[in-house]
Order: sequence, then C-alpha cells, then structure tokens
Amino acid sequence: MVGGMSVWDDLVGQERIQTQLAAAARDADALVTAATDGTAPPAASKMTHAWLFTGPPGSGRVTAARAFAAALQCTSPDRALGGEPGCGFCDGCHTTMVGTHADVSSIAAVGSQILVDDMRDTVRKSYTSPATGRWQIILVEDAERLNEKSANAVLKAVEEPAPRTVWLLCSPSLEDVLPTIRSRCRHLSLSTPSVAAVADTLVRRDGVEPAVALAAARATQGHVDRARRLATDEAARERRATVLKLPLRVDDIGACLKAAQELVDAAGEDAKQVAEEVDTKETEELRAALGAAAGTGGRMPRGTAGVMKELEDKQKRRRTRTQRDSLDLALTDLTGFYRDVLALQLGSALAIANEDIRQDLERIARASGPERTLRRIEAIIACRDALDRNVAPLLAVEAMTMSLRAG
Repeated sequence: MVGGMSVWDDLVGQERIQTQLAAAARDADALVTAATDGTAPPAASKMTHAWLFTGPPGSGRVTAARAFAAALQCTSPDRALGGEPGCGFCDGCHTTMVGTHADVSSIAAVGSQILVDDMRDTVRKSYTSPATGRWQIILVEDAERLNEKSANAVLKAVEEPAPRTVWLLCSPSLEDVLPTIRSRCRHLSLSTPSVAAVADTLVRRDGVEPAVALAAARATQGHVDRARRLATDEAARERRATVLKLPLRVDDIGACLKAAQELVDAAGEDAKQVAEEVDTKETEELRAALGAAAGTGGRMPRGTAGVMKELEDKQKRRRTRTQRDSLDLALTDLTGFYRDVLALQLGSALAIANEDIRQDLERIARASGPERTLRRIEAIIACRDALDRNVAPLLAVEAMTMSLRAG
C-alpha cells in the first residue's frame, strides 16, 4: 500500500466498514488530543478498546485492521485542519503499514495454534503506555487459532485494558472466537468483494491489463490477495493450471496416487521456498544476538542451546503450516472447478469462475451427474477436515483423489 493516497486504499469493496473505521479514528484522534492538551473529549465517542474483524478468506480482514491501526497512529499535520487520520504518508501511517511501528504488535499463528508462549510478551506489552505512537495496538491476525490458554490470556487483557491500548482481532467468523472475548469487542463483518471491484483494484493499483485482471478476479472469486498473485506471478498461474488438471487425471488407482503425491510435493516445495527465505535470516540474526563471535568458528556461548532449539521448533511449526496453507489453496481451486461443473450440469446462470478451461469443465460435466459432483465436493471438504485434524497430508490427499475417481 505504501505510497498510495491513503491507508484505506487497499480496502476493496468495503465502503461501509471504511466509513465506520474512519469515524472511530477521528474520535480516537480527538481523545488523544484532549488527553494531551487538556481539552474536553468528544461527548459520544465511536472509539472503543477492542475490535473484532470477521469475514471469509480474501475479504481483507487483516488489511482493514492494519489500515485502522495506521489511521490511529497517524501524525499528519492536516488532522488539526479537519483532515482525516490515515494519510498514508506520515511516519505513523508508513511504519504501521510496513510493520515496523514500535507500538503496533502483530501476532499470527506460526503453527496450527497461537500458543500462550507466543502471546505472553504481547499481553504484557498491552498494559504499557505507547512508547512513541498515539496508541498501543495489538493486532491478532488469526484469533481463531488462539488455543485455550492463549485465549484466556487475551481475555484478561481485553477485560481490563490500559487506557491507550487497542486490541484488533481478526477471524473468519464470530463463532471462531470465545464468546467471552467477542462480547467485549465491537464487531465488524466484512463481505467478499465483487469480481468487478477486485479487477478494478488490480488495474488501478497494480497496473494489470484489464482482461488479465478480470480473469484473475473471476478465478479467485473475489479473493484480493490471490487474484493479485495470479495476475502478477507466472509460477502461481502454472501451479493453479496443474491443480485444475487433476480432475482429468484420476482415471485409475495408480493415477490417483500419483496425482496425490504430486500435489503434496508441490505444497512441500512451497513451504521449503518460504522457509529458505525466512529461516536462514532468522537463525543468523539470533546467532548474532546471542553472541556467536566471528573468531570462534561460529561457536555458540554456553547456555544458548535451548534458545536455538526453541527457534528450530518454531520454524518447523511454520513449515508445516505453510505446507497446509499451500494445500488449502489447491483444495480451494479444486472446489471452484467442481462448483463450475455443477453450475453447467444444473444449467445455472452463475458466471463460470474458470472460463479459461471451459472445455475441461464441460467434458467432466457430460461424463457424470450433479449427485456425483456434489460427492466430489464433499470429498474435498473431508480432505480439508482431515488436514485440520493433523492427518498426514499424503494420506488425506490420497483418500480424496480416490473419492474423486469414484465420485
């Protein structure tokens, strides 16, 4: 976003939410100004200390929360003249958007859960006053992944917040968050942006050709980040094309098992790529911080093995999560394939998401009926559930490809 006109620029098709957040940011600005210069605070403030952003994947929950955090930290001189907080240019906005602001802490799940150890320091920090910014902000990107202990730690902090602390929690739905936490938050529900809104954003913000933008937006059904990746990354397009060939390759048992292995290997390759970029840098930084002196052959000081082991465990959890996320993306594409097949079988007026492979869709649609297509969609959902229960990825995907064959 950085360099755009305002922090709200990346909120696609969420005008109602943007209006609410901008109003709260104005009141928050007035509250801080009143506290620092002794003027009267606004009578009925739209600002509150805890917010819960929900919405389906791709709706931009975290994007909206981060934009709000930037508006809360905005230091633009225009505010004094009635300008909106969230200019996008000042130091407060810029550092929040790129993730380096000292008073904005982001927590995301490394593995399948956010552990209490991951939350402890952040909860402690939430009780302190902002160091340089206007608010102390805690952004929890995957609130649905808080386990019992970490959720209870967050609950205590949200129940008795420090006066200048704001919690921003993001999760797919209200049901994914403890009732005791969500009852203390103001709830904002985001919706999936329209295909047209996503395509327009790709053209305006990323300079994508209109036809390519529309195809990517349609293929990802309004998921902004995935549409952007598909429109701008050749490797992502190739991966998707491979996944969408899978329904044509499950004619016999051997082909099913081969297709499953390839899908899991591709996800593993994805995880490896992400790990290589992040892990090496993290390990080097920690070694330097712990004092692995240059002249000692990189030997670590005594008593630091435990810290290094902790980092290795965290990296292993993240690799597993990345592989699962990559598989999840493939399963989403497969679901879209069979959704299109079902639309063709039922003669639906619904726009086909995968227009570029209409011939393949029509071939599968002719070869079976709607009941078999529904069973195949159920097999993909069952695979997703199995992965959530930590079933070995290859076993879960093999079971799915066999079910796709059987229909």
